[in-house]
Amino acid sequence: MVTKEQALTENRFKFKISNPCHKSYGEYRSCRRNGKTKTWKTRPDEFKVPVKYGLYEYFYITHENAEQFEVEV
Repeated sequence: MVTKEQALTENRFKFKISNPCHKSYGEYRSCRRNGKTKTWKTRPDEFKVPVKYGLYEYFYITHENAEQFEVEV
């Protein structure tokens, strides 16, 4: 699980393929930070990290889906 402190400092994350129809089901894939982490003063527990996976896929790691990601060592 990615914490807010890790979201502010780390650059590389990994996630597990969770689609059983995918040929690489259960394997870990890495993604990298693609910008600055967004935080809010009025909602101190929330964060939003833009990340890039592959050549054309972009998405966000947020406080809602952070349990699906880990910090890549």
